[in-house]
Amino acid sequence: MRSRWFIVPAAIATVVIGWNLYVAANATGEVRGRVVDAAGRPVAGATVQLFERAFVVNTEKQTATTDAAGAFRFGGNGSHSVQLQAEANGAKSDRVTLRLLFRAQDADLPRPLVVAR
Repeated sequence: MRSRWFIVPAAIATVVIGWNLYVAANATGEVRGRVVDAAGRPVAGATVQLFERAFVVNTEKQTATTDAAGAFRFGGNGSHSVQLQAEANGAKSDRVTLRLLFRAQDADLPRPLVVAR
């Protein structure tokens, strides 16, 4: 049991099994975030677009509307790279790219989308 011929394959198998369990537990395709204005206040009723990034183009896949706290949620994302953009009262946020480690990874946007004119 102390042989490298046992320890190395056992370590590799442990890492592979652990990674697969992590992926299985975190692969529902949920993307969550918030929308705020330039002053940092939540923006209710903003429209958020989720674009799936392909090799050359970005295709709009889903839209969501923010709640009273400025929060939004997309479900069923099957991509590993998406872009998000919010729009409210004629103003838009910058497009933010979110790269995921694997397809359908659950993710929280690290910073809110800022809607400013």
